[in-house]
Amino acid sequence: MGVLAFLYGVLVYVFFLATFVYAIGFVGNLPLLPKTIDSGAPVPLAEALIVNLLLLGAFAVQHSVMARRGFKRWWTRFVPEPMERSTFVLAATAVLALLLWLWRPIAEPVIWNVEHPAGRVALHLMFWLGWAVLLISTFLINHFELFGLRQVLAQLLRREIPAPEFRTPLFYRHVRHPIYLGFVIAFWSTPQMSAGHLLFAIATTGYILVGIWFEERDLIAQFGARYHAYRGQVGMLIPRLRKGGRHGHVGD
Repeated sequence: MGVLAFLYGVLVYVFFLATFVYAIGFVGNLPLLPKTIDSGAPVPLAEALIVNLLLLGAFAVQHSVMARRGFKRWWTRFVPEPMERSTFVLAATAVLALLLWLWRPIAEPVIWNVEHPAGRVALHLMFWLGWAVLLISTFLINHFELFGLRQVLAQLLRREIPAPEFRTPLFYRHVRHPIYLGFVIAFWSTPQMSAGHLLFAIATTGYILVGIWFEERDLIAQFGARYHAYRGQVGMLIPRLRKGGRHGHVGD
């Protein structure tokens, strides 16, 4: 069972990694990709809006429901606990892959188009900065546990995973949710904002704000007054001017 669970976790992680890398190129309209956020055959506006909103809604519902502590308690009655996180990652990645595959471009109108070379370079750098902040933040809180590999490896080696610790490594000393901040920066940093890209950026930013509300409710339930104090001193997505104390954070 331990070997099969470990292989399952590794395959899920590889699937996630490939989809995540493609998603970066998709949002950034990188060349050579078969499909990006603004490429593809045009379709009627009503069709594009309906399909895209359904895809975004499916991702939001899946992630919000399966990430909640109550769902996890129910879900682990059917899925072995060491495989629960990998199964969540599998479901989230499958919905993301579906979104990338079925997304309908909405090229017009163009909301903004930065033509100045320095402005374009700055926005491209911000785009990559967002992804860098996101990726580094996952390693700050334990990348491999966040994506399920630590759990299946611990089962394979018959080791216990220590209880989550409340801490603030690097970015978490300045904002409570640097992973979400990285997404927001990446989604909005583009020299040419099409109507479809704007729809994507608005919907995902709205979902992030809702997701933060649910996540912080779980963190308060888990850490109580310690997280209350942290939330009072450290900004959610924007650093506060006054210096906060030494508090902590863990991933969901």
